[in-house]
Amino acid sequence: MNITINLDEDIFKVLKKRAEKNMFSVREQIEDILRKSAVRTKLGSNYRTMKTDDKLVDIFSRDKRGRKKKK
Repeated sequence: MNITINLDEDIFKVLKKRAEKNMFSVREQIEDILRKSAVRTKLGSNYRTMKTDDKLVDIFSRDKRGRKKKK
Protein backbone atom coordinates (compact mmCIF):
# COMPACT_ATOMS: atom_id res chain seq x y z
CA MET A 1 0.00 0.00 0.00
CA ASN A 2 1.25 3.47 -0.79
CA ILE A 3 0.25 6.61 1.06
CA THR A 4 1.27 10.13 0.14
CA ILE A 5 1.74 12.69 2.90
CA ASN A 6 2.77 16.30 2.68
CA LEU A 7 5.30 17.31 5.31
CA ASP A 8 6.57 20.69 6.31
CA GLU A 9 10.22 21.08 5.33
CA ASP A 10 11.27 21.50 8.97
CA ILE A 11 9.55 18.26 9.97
CA PHE A 12 11.18 16.46 7.03
CA LYS A 13 14.60 17.67 8.19
CA VAL A 14 13.91 16.30 11.68
CA LEU A 15 12.75 13.01 10.16
CA LYS A 16 15.84 12.79 7.98
CA LYS A 17 18.18 13.49 10.89
CA ARG A 18 16.37 10.93 13.06
CA ALA A 19 16.51 8.35 10.27
CA GLU A 20 20.26 8.84 9.86
CA LYS A 21 20.74 8.45 13.61
CA ASN A 22 18.79 5.18 13.55
CA MET A 23 20.42 3.99 10.31
CA PHE A 24 17.04 4.02 8.54
CA SER A 25 15.85 5.56 5.32
CA VAL A 26 13.27 8.31 5.80
CA ARG A 27 10.60 5.87 4.61
CA GLU A 28 11.70 3.26 7.18
CA GLN A 29 11.71 5.91 9.92
CA ILE A 30 8.15 6.95 9.09
CA GLU A 31 7.04 3.30 9.07
CA ASP A 32 8.71 2.79 12.46
CA ILE A 33 6.94 5.82 13.92
CA LEU A 34 3.58 4.65 12.60
CA ARG A 35 4.18 1.09 13.84
CA LYS A 36 5.01 2.35 17.35
CA SER A 37 1.97 4.59 17.34
CA ALA A 38 -0.29 1.69 16.31
CA VAL A 39 1.11 -0.51 19.09
CA ARG A 40 0.52 2.21 21.67
CA THR A 41 -3.05 2.68 20.45
CA LYS A 42 -3.67 -1.06 20.56
CA LEU A 43 -2.56 -1.12 24.20
CA GLY A 44 -5.41 1.24 25.05
CA SER A 45 -5.12 3.56 28.03
CA ASN A 46 -1.82 2.01 29.11
CA TYR A 47 0.00 3.57 26.18
CA ARG A 48 -0.11 6.98 27.87
CA THR A 49 2.07 5.66 30.65
CA MET A 50 4.74 4.63 28.16
CA LYS A 51 7.57 7.12 27.95
CA THR A 52 8.29 8.24 24.43
CA ASP A 53 11.53 9.82 23.36
CA ASP A 54 10.27 10.29 19.84
CA LYS A 55 9.12 13.86 19.22
CA LEU A 56 7.63 12.81 15.89
CA VAL A 57 5.29 10.35 17.60
CA ASP A 58 4.16 13.27 19.77
CA ILE A 59 3.64 15.45 16.69
CA PHE A 60 1.36 12.88 15.07
CA SER A 61 -0.37 11.90 18.32
CA ARG A 62 -4.12 12.45 18.44
CA ASP A 63 -3.96 13.33 22.14
CA LYS A 64 -2.86 16.88 21.38
CA ARG A 65 -5.44 17.49 18.67
CA GLY A 66 -8.35 17.97 21.02
CA ARG A 67 -9.97 14.62 20.36
CA LYS A 68 -12.75 13.99 22.85
CA LYS A 69 -12.22 11.05 25.17
CA LYS A 70 -14.73 8.22 25.34
CA LYS A 71 -16.83 8.03 28.49
